[in-house]
Amino acid sequence: MPVEALPEARLAPRRVALLGVGTVGRALLERVAGLADPRLSLQWVANSRRHVHAPQGLSPLACAAALAQGKSHDGGGALPADFGPGDIVVDATASAELAAWHPRWLRQGLHVVSANKLGLGGPLLRQHEIAQLANAQRRYGDAATVGAGLPLLATLRGLRAGGDRIGAIVGVLSGTLAWLFDGYDGREPFSERVRAAVAQGYAEPDPRVDLSGEDVRRKLLILARAAGYPLESEEVRVESLLTSRLQAAGPDAVEGALPSLDGPIGERAARAARDGRVLRFVARFDAAGARVGLETLAPDDPLAVGRGCDNRVAIWSTRYRDRPLQIQGPGAGADVTAAALLDDLLRVIA
Repeated sequence: MPVEALPEARLAPRRVALLGVGTVGRALLERVAGLADPRLSLQWVANSRRHVHAPQGLSPLACAAALAQGKSHDGGGALPADFGPGDIVVDATASAELAAWHPRWLRQGLHVVSANKLGLGGPLLRQHEIAQLANAQRRYGDAATVGAGLPLLATLRGLRAGGDRIGAIVGVLSGTLAWLFDGYDGREPFSERVRAAVAQGYAEPDPRVDLSGEDVRRKLLILARAAGYPLESEEVRVESLLTSRLQAAGPDAVEGALPSLDGPIGERAARAARDGRVLRFVARFDAAGARVGLETLAPDDPLAVGRGCDNRVAIWSTRYRDRPLQIQGPGAGADVTAAALLDDLLRVIA
């Protein structure tokens, strides 16, 4: 029996635009290069200063060199004129400006794959727009926004689709802060831990992004909204770890201000250790509201037993009323985040 030829449109590779070529973006490029999937054609790569447009396709491993010679631009989310319905935009940034483009890209018929938490974890109106626009024809891949690809959002949506009502979500949502407090008892300067986290790629180059608690606020918002609760950002109470000195420091003075953390955090960790307990940075959403901050936990508490950069999340629902559903796994690092982006890319083209 003869095999029917596929329509030409099905054979054409999907055009891909990658915005952001930092640690996550570079890790994604390495994975795309290793996959060598003919269904993907990388044609637009941009960072905050330059872009490269190659209608013939770019070699993922040559993007850094190509960007160095690329055209200057002022940022923004404008794409080549030939990008249209069915093409894919990957946002591997933390840019508020680019997150504001997510609904516009969807309206243009583009698929969006994002690690940028400000799409779903920014203004509630934007999250509503994305939810209303995303469908089978224009997908929104968000697995990398919380838990670096752990099945958190898929689980919450699956429970709700089955008629479950989510009652509470509690978790260690920052792989960076999990790593910083794993085994920390106050006997070494906390600032040295922060420097090590930056050096190993677990923390942002400006660690205040992690220490402020804002990253965890956005993740909790994303989870709570996926669970059916339309929270505004200001409804989440956040305990920042930043000292006044560190908060006020200019970009070039952050390094010198890090030791101001050592006293207050070291004392809390030492006091917890004397009581046989540990510190963890915890996000909670329940009947009492939404809050994020440092907590003292028993060593065998489910939120305390993970290691390294593990995220740990407990979900209570009508199905899991007495004992919560628990999900745990690595929640930080460029490789696992890039893997989540690639998973979403492959779902788009499947």
